[in-house]
Amino acid sequence: MKSPVHRCRDVEHGRAQDVITSSAASAMWFIRDACGIVCALITWLLVLYADFVVLFVMLLPSKNLTYSIVNGTLFNILAFLALASHLRAMCTDPGAVPKGNATKEYIESLQLKPGQVVYKCPKCCSIKPDRAHHCSVCKRCIRKMDHHCPWVNNCVGENNQKYFVLFTMYIALVSLHSLVMVVFHFLYCFEDDWTKCSSFSPPATVILLILLCFEGLLFLIFTSVMFGTQVHSICTDETGIERLKGETGRWGNLPYWEAMQAAFGGPPSLAWCSPFAQLSCKKSLSGHVPVPQGTIIEEDVIEIPLN
Repeated sequence: MKSPVHRCRDVEHGRAQDVITSSAASAMWFIRDACGIVCALITWLLVLYADFVVLFVMLLPSKNLTYSIVNGTLFNILAFLALASHLRAMCTDPGAVPKGNATKEYIESLQLKPGQVVYKCPKCCSIKPDRAHHCSVCKRCIRKMDHHCPWVNNCVGENNQKYFVLFTMYIALVSLHSLVMVVFHFLYCFEDDWTKCSSFSPPATVILLILLCFEGLLFLIFTSVMFGTQVHSICTDETGIERLKGETGRWGNLPYWEAMQAAFGGPPSLAWCSPFAQLSCKKSLSGHVPVPQGTIIEEDVIEIPLN
């Protein structure tokens, strides 16, 4: 039986939010943002274009069968893992805080001590946990939000940072592999007849290879920088938005090895490199926790005990 799908409602303004979630335990999350959807589609089209050029321009016309099989298999495995990681990063709840939980009933259920202070997000009417920030695109507060990435049409947060890291890593590897094959193909064509090294005409072959070379070089640089930035953020246990706002040091940072295990879901294993492995240390989905009903508290700074 298919699980029902519902739209979250903006508690403060009473309008439909551009987020689709599922009420099942393995919920799907999708941001209905036009710019993000276009960027995500462009990402897939660029990977498919690279796959087309690699297979039909470089490998299939090659006289070396072993070279074609080995490189074709490797390239398609990396491309498949890149797209799978992209899909998981895009359709995984990044750690959204339940909307509209800034009620007296919910705060009392937290069993806080007298004198403690909690903060309400005025935009989504939720109690903000430590290290949560509001995303204007997702219209939700996100736990350990690093940034909102239009290329994956989602925030990068506590629950999907691993998939974003894998996406940048596999795209960088795909780009590097394609660049190496382009160089070898150019050398092969210069030594041989251009009409025999490709099933396309020489001008078309050159244009397709130059476009692939430009695409591979651009994305190799971009995703390598993003991969290094994300790994550094995980190891230092501080998000990009925390560095920008000068919030580092306000919470106790985890040692780098514990932070890596928390982000990738356990001790080192092949599951770290798999976009299909679940994050075992994050079984609870914050966006689907039942929230006690009640009236939203007007104050943004709430002190315990409640009046």
